[in-house]
Amino acid sequence: MIKTVGLTKKFDEHVAVDRLTLEIDEGEVFGFLGPNGAGKTTTVRMLTSLIGPTAGQATVFGYQAGRDDQEIRRNVGILTETPGLYDRLSAQRNLEIYGRLYEVADVPGQVEKYLRMLGLWERRKDAASTFSKGMKQKLAIARALLHEPKVLFLDEPTAGLDPEAAKLVRDFITELRGQGRTMFICTHNLDEADRLCGRIAVFNSRLRVVDTPSGLRQQMYDRQVVIHLAEASAEPFVTAVADCGFINQIQAVDNKLILALDDPETHNPELIRRLVNAGANIQFVGELRHSLEDIYLQLVNEGDES
Repeated sequence: MIKTVGLTKKFDEHVAVDRLTLEIDEGEVFGFLGPNGAGKTTTVRMLTSLIGPTAGQATVFGYQAGRDDQEIRRNVGILTETPGLYDRLSAQRNLEIYGRLYEVADVPGQVEKYLRMLGLWERRKDAASTFSKGMKQKLAIARALLHEPKVLFLDEPTAGLDPEAAKLVRDFITELRGQGRTMFICTHNLDEADRLCGRIAVFNSRLRVVDTPSGLRQQMYDRQVVIHLAEASAEPFVTAVADCGFINQIQAVDNKLILALDDPETHNPELIRRLVNAGANIQFVGELRHSLEDIYLQLVNEGDES
């Protein structure tokens, strides 16, 4: 669906995107994470044929950037970080203009469909300038979807929105995901990426890593099991499991044993048997999960040092 090979963009001497190679499948929701100035928006502009690459290649739904630009533009929808609406025109008129630009067959029908879907139909006659930030963002999403694009690019879809408006936008993205649309989401909201995206790329002019959220956690950190004991101190029970070959690290903190190991699902039963045989009273067993933020910051900082 989306494929890049060595995609590069330079502005004078500044390399904004450096030899980006990645592949995104049809129907995938793909997260593109990176700090301000990382080149995320520049990448989106190249993939949507708004600017040309300096080097490398990109194809979107089989169309090649730089050769099939008109076809790419017909088949993608874009939500920019700022909505860019005609503030003096009504919501309905805003969408009608873009519907005609995209040569949508049934402009009135499509406008009504998406205004209703996004809860804006009752405000269709109101000027866009009277809308809240969240309503403007929803109107911009409707605009991006009018022509039923095969690929949807969302650049910071919930930036600057209050929690309620952000949730409405996220819920709508989830609904679109259920329809099998391919989505490329640039976001700073790590929790959002964790919940919405099947795979995530961490990017800072160069690609640092691509994986699922759970795969990233396993790449970056050993899995850690936390065993809570009824005893005041877990220290006496360290020796009961210390010789297990599958444990990479063990630590006693108050009444907890924290163990780093591969494949807890396989090895937890043996750990529990050993501890019970040693007289431990186990209250419960959990897993210590590293946040996507921990992983993101480590990867970006590593990139800055390289």
